[in-house]
Amino acid sequence: MKQRILMVLFFFLIQDYCLGQNLRQWDRRIDSLQIQYENASLDSVRVQTAIKLMDVLGNKAWIATNTGQFAVAYEAFRKAFDFWENPETIKIFEKVKHDNEYEKSYWSVLANLTFNYGHLMGATGNIEERLYYYQKAYQIAKEQEDVMNTVFSLTGLAFVYLTNNELDSAQMKIEEARSYPPELYNFEGYPEIKYIDGAIKLRLKLYEPALNAFWDGLEDAIEKDYPVGKATNNLGLSETYRYLNNMDSSYFFARQSINELRRIREIQMFEIDIASAYQNLYGHFRHFNQPDSAFRYLEQAQVERSVLTKRKFANMAAFQQVLLIRERELANLEKENLAIQSRYRTYLFVFVLTVFLFIGGILIRANRQKQKANLLLARQKEEIQSALHQLKSTQAQLIQSEKMASLGELTAGIAHEIQNPLNFVNNFSEVSAELVDEIRDSRHKTQDTRPKTEEDEIEDEILEDIKQNLEKINHHGKRADAIVKGMLEHSRTGSGQKELTDISNLTKEYLNLAYQSFKSKNKEIEIELITDLDPSIPKIELIRADIGKVLLNILNNAFYAVGKGHVGTEDALSLPPTITVSTKNLGNAIEISIKDNGQGIPDAIKDKIFQPFFTTKPTGQGTGLGLSLSYDIVKAHGGEIRVKSLPTDKAGEEGKGTTFIITLLK
Repeated sequence: MKQRILMVLFFFLIQDYCLGQNLRQWDRRIDSLQIQYENASLDSVRVQTAIKLMDVLGNKAWIATNTGQFAVAYEAFRKAFDFWENPETIKIFEKVKHDNEYEKSYWSVLANLTFNYGHLMGATGNIEERLYYYQKAYQIAKEQEDVMNTVFSLTGLAFVYLTNNELDSAQMKIEEARSYPPELYNFEGYPEIKYIDGAIKLRLKLYEPALNAFWDGLEDAIEKDYPVGKATNNLGLSETYRYLNNMDSSYFFARQSINELRRIREIQMFEIDIASAYQNLYGHFRHFNQPDSAFRYLEQAQVERSVLTKRKFANMAAFQQVLLIRERELANLEKENLAIQSRYRTYLFVFVLTVFLFIGGILIRANRQKQKANLLLARQKEEIQSALHQLKSTQAQLIQSEKMASLGELTAGIAHEIQNPLNFVNNFSEVSAELVDEIRDSRHKTQDTRPKTEEDEIEDEILEDIKQNLEKINHHGKRADAIVKGMLEHSRTGSGQKELTDISNLTKEYLNLAYQSFKSKNKEIEIELITDLDPSIPKIELIRADIGKVLLNILNNAFYAVGKGHVGTEDALSLPPTITVSTKNLGNAIEISIKDNGQGIPDAIKDKIFQPFFTTKPTGQGTGLGLSLSYDIVKAHGGEIRVKSLPTDKAGEEGKGTTFIITLLK
């Protein structure tokens, strides 16, 4: 953008234009450029047209501001901002971003537009907004290295700080503006820069530097025939010479400023007008003690001020009306936006709710399917575990059966080989004993007919020894025979077929069997039987005969323990012999407990009682295979057998004795 605002000001701020121009020609140009912009087919043409349109809108807004037509200026600025910051305009410039000149032009226009809008805010008394837009323009220009708009913005900021009497800040900003060589911005605005520089120095009472600044500004304005620069710097020189008590120079430059301001009437940027010029002459005559002349120019200043004030009030009223309309439009637009947002939120809520319901339905359906799948998997797992348990049990049973079969084959062979010699030993020992008895009988008969000699006594003793030896041979032969039969019993298996069995009834049945067997041999011993059989235990599959062997072996041991511990010994216990049998449903297993109050099992041999051929019974009364057989059978059924025992003292302390616990899985 090669046109500059201050050069436009020079052209347009002549008296006739300021008072009579209605800006209609600007509106016609604006409409024409808008049509060209909309009909342009090439992006480069649209960009060039947009820049020209912004020149015209900016010039219209600037002229309207400086002629006091604030409402017109505001509408022009708003139209310019709305067009320039429109996403469509920005998109067009992005398309030609490869051309740096277009990009620089965009930011230069935006910075200049923002800076000039700050002038409007200052002219309408909105000081904070004026400062804000000057600072914003400075940031844009500084970032884009736009020297001209950077200098303009710094000049505006300096004047705001000067107006607020913040002289340090004002001086810092004007010094930064002066740091840029005028050649970089073609000396445009140079008279204003010098005027503000001089005004700051004048306020600081630096009169000679102030005179130099005003003279530089005036000379540049005269060279350019720039009315604003001549009016401001003449006024500054008049005030400075007055402070230096130079009456002639003060009066001369005061008159020069009046001559310029009669043509342009007012300068909105610096808040200077014709009334200010007459007020300056009033100050001049008052300072040099000429009250008549001072009073005359004071009246003239008041007349001009009254005219300008009425005009400004009218312009401000129009400006306020435009602002009010704008606020109403914004309020209505905000209401519409809120309504649209509300509708969008409602639609969004309905949409989100629908999505959530849909997703929820899918999740519920998936969850149900998952639950069904989990139930199916649980059932399948349970079935697999049951099958696995059954397989393990069957496998254990098969292993046990194979072991028993192998042992049976082995013991069958042993029995075949041992049984015949044992039979010969037993038979011949019995026959020999009978022959000994016959010999003794025949000898007794012959001894009746003759006297008994010493040899006869020796022979009787020998025969007696032979008979005792034969009895021992027969006794131990029968023991060997019992061992062989026990081994055969250990290796013998039942049918191997599992069947549904009521554990409580089976336990009760074998308890009665063991009790009757014990009573047939020990009629003098009274045993108390206590049963606690759980009726809720369901039937389970097992090999009835094998579990019966287990129960019978343990019950026989229990009856033996209470019989030995309570009768016929010095250590007989004082409590009556008692056997307690109970069954309990553990949920996934069944527990059978057989407890006696006998003398118990010492700790030293507890770990050996399930070993084959280990027995605590006297020689000839046990083979040591009963508990070993029971242990293997329970393991083959997938269960376990445990023993709890504390030796009972002589006083028969309660809670001692032996308890066998059998656990069978369902």
